[in-house]
Order: sequence, then C-alpha cells, then structure tokens
Amino acid sequence: MRAGIEDRLLAGVRALGSVAVAFSGGVDSALVLAAAVRALPAGRVLAAIADSPSLARAELVAAREIAAGLAVELAEVPVAELAVPGYRDNAGDRCYFCKQTVLTAIGELAHRRGFAHVATGTHADDHRALHRPGLRAARELQVVEPLAAAGLGKSDVRALAAAWSLPVADKPSAPCLASRISAGVPVSIGRLGLVERAEIAVRARLAEAGIRPRDLRVRLLGEGFRVELDAPAHAAAGAGLAAALVAELGALGLSGPGTVSRYHAPALTPPL
Repeated sequence: MRAGIEDRLLAGVRALGSVAVAFSGGVDSALVLAAAVRALPAGRVLAAIADSPSLARAELVAAREIAAGLAVELAEVPVAELAVPGYRDNAGDRCYFCKQTVLTAIGELAHRRGFAHVATGTHADDHRALHRPGLRAARELQVVEPLAAAGLGKSDVRALAAAWSLPVADKPSAPCLASRISAGVPVSIGRLGLVERAEIAVRARLAEAGIRPRDLRVRLLGEGFRVELDAPAHAAAGAGLAAALVAELGALGLSGPGTVSRYHAPALTPPL
C-alpha cells in the first residue's frame, strides 16, 4: 500500500518539472515539499510561505526549521489579506479571499522565479469537507494538488510522512489565527494578535499543571470566547483550572462570557 501511494505521488510531482510549494509548516505541505525534493532536480523546488498577521510566529519558526531540514529555500512572501474587504468581513467565505490572495502572491513569485507550477498540500479528504471555500480559489488559479491527485487521504499523508521521517508526521492541524474568529465577527490585526497571545497564555498555564494539549483553540465568538482542548487535556484540566483559564483570558483582554470545552475536528461529508 505505502509503496503504491509513494510511487503515485513521486510520479505526479516529477511530471510537474518544477514547483513552488505553498508551504505552511504542517504535515500536508511538508509531505508535498519532501516529495518534490525526492522527485525533482536541485533548483527545481521552492517552498513559499505567506507571512501575514494571521500566521502565528511559532508556526513561521517551525516552517523555517522544516525547510532547512529538507535543504529547500524558503521564500517568506508578505501578503495583505486584511486589505481585502471579503477577508475582513469574515462572512463565512473568508478562506476564499485568503487563498485567493495568498496563492496569487505565491503564483506571481513562482512566475518571476521560473517555476512552472504552484502546489498545495490539499489531500483527498479535504475535498470531502463540508465547507472549504479556499478550494474554489485554488481551482480558479489552477493550483496543483499532488496529494489529492495521487489519491492520498490524511491517514496516508501521516503514514508516508512517518516513513520518510518527517518531524511533522504527527503534528496536529494548525490552521491560521483567523480561523479562530467566528463568522460574522470582523477580522482585524487586534483580534488576530489577541488570539495568538491567548493561546500562548493557555498553553503556558496548562504546562504549569503538567498538561500538554495536542489540540488547542481559543475562539472569539459573537458574544464572549471559548477555549477548546482535546479530550484528554480537557479532562485533565477539570473545572478548577478551566475557571482559572477563563479568568486569565479575561484579564488578557478577551471580553464577554468564556467557556472551556472539548475540541471537535471539522466534519467531513460521508464517503461516496
């Protein structure tokens, strides 16, 4: 099984000739980047990360380390999603405007540098998700999806990443900071910064209690905020620590009522 998906992925990437990988530092785009390194000659691969206020600084640092480990140049591309009204308005299709902005910028860089394609880490399971407006932007911009094209789902991605000894093989999903702001609440630099500081504060407080969550989100709601933790971390925190977290975030500047609940991964549509 693994040999088959590996061969399909490498053959698909090899056929591209050259590629700029829209890189986030997560396992999906890291696998595409690693496949490109294996399949293409030196100088035919570029990693490009969109740098904006929606990218947590810790994620940027991690992305730099992964690209360096693969001996690939990482281009840090400044993007201005906040200048786009549809992104700021956050009416439910924010990801469309984000991906349109990001992938356009990376596409322009790829064109200037002579790379034939822009590739993303979109995999087969992403196309089953209930709501992924960003995929429409990628399709409009003719971005390639080597993982999806080779038929890899998320479990395949993690298995192959582990086989290739990628350090992010088991890394949990880390979507952008704007994903923590509920639809209908406008995105701003202030809110993005508040989310980042809040998640740093929660992680630090949990670490003091010996709890290291795999999944952690601080979400800004229309009224108040919600801290989401994976099931083991949520159970370990208990009512007392949960109350302390809510109070600490209130002092940090989050307004309205706060709660601590279990994190639930985004739903997929049933398999066809």
